[in-house]
Amino acid sequence: MEPHDHESSTNLPASTLGATEAGAEGDRLFIQSAARTMRVLESFAGAAGPMSLSEIAAATGMNRSAAQRVVHTLRSLGYLIQAEGGTGFLPGPRVLDLAYGQLRLHPWIAQASGVLIELRRNVRERVDLSLHDDLRMIYALRQQSKRETWFATLVGHSVPVWCTSGGWAVLAALPEAEVDDILARAPYHKITARTLTDPAEIRDRVAETRARGYSLALHQIQIGEIALGVALTGRDGRPWGAVHVAASLSEWSPKDFAARIAPLAIEAALAIRMGG
Repeated sequence: MEPHDHESSTNLPASTLGATEAGAEGDRLFIQSAARTMRVLESFAGAAGPMSLSEIAAATGMNRSAAQRVVHTLRSLGYLIQAEGGTGFLPGPRVLDLAYGQLRLHPWIAQASGVLIELRRNVRERVDLSLHDDLRMIYALRQQSKRETWFATLVGHSVPVWCTSGGWAVLAALPEAEVDDILARAPYHKITARTLTDPAEIRDRVAETRARGYSLALHQIQIGEIALGVALTGRDGRPWGAVHVAASLSEWSPKDFAARIAPLAIEAALAIRMGG
């Protein structure tokens, strides 16, 4: 359902979402060099393969000399490695240490794992948990269906908040002022011919989601895919992520999919909130 090149083309690196050094102007605690280092690591999220020094410099907005110093430092620490054949650079194994720490220490993810396994067993379709990060949703837990490719098992992939089932579920749980802010800053673009990019239409989907307690997205990330999302909220009621189930429209009608999947997804979201 999700081939490698398709998933990589939908990924939204953090560096594309407006989190720049300029945004911290006047902040005496903000370390510019640390920000530049993180931008180098973030630049690989949207890469199709090993990146050359020139490509890293272009992707991060640095001059070549500055990029070279950062790359050298990250190589020395094991966070970047030289690609085979000397064709460029790749993230090193130590990057996984950071992901491991985030997933292990997240207050909700550990208890969500068992719930998602049970949900996958019941629905027999792909089940994912994503985390909300401003204008995007980042996959943190993934339970596969029989059709999935290896790439669809990878955590860390991100999709837009404005055109996905998980994103609509999160937006529906946010105050209107925050929804307005997100939709005003979103870098809209078509992923498929059916992807919604009109803020008014997106608001309609968010309102529908808020009214019924779950979202339903068709053809947004992939033609022929249907996905249902339910927001995951903390004890304060704020959404921190979403659980979503995805399947093929060749096997489900939207009506049957919602009738079968929505109660189970809502139950799973509640179980996660209650501690598994």
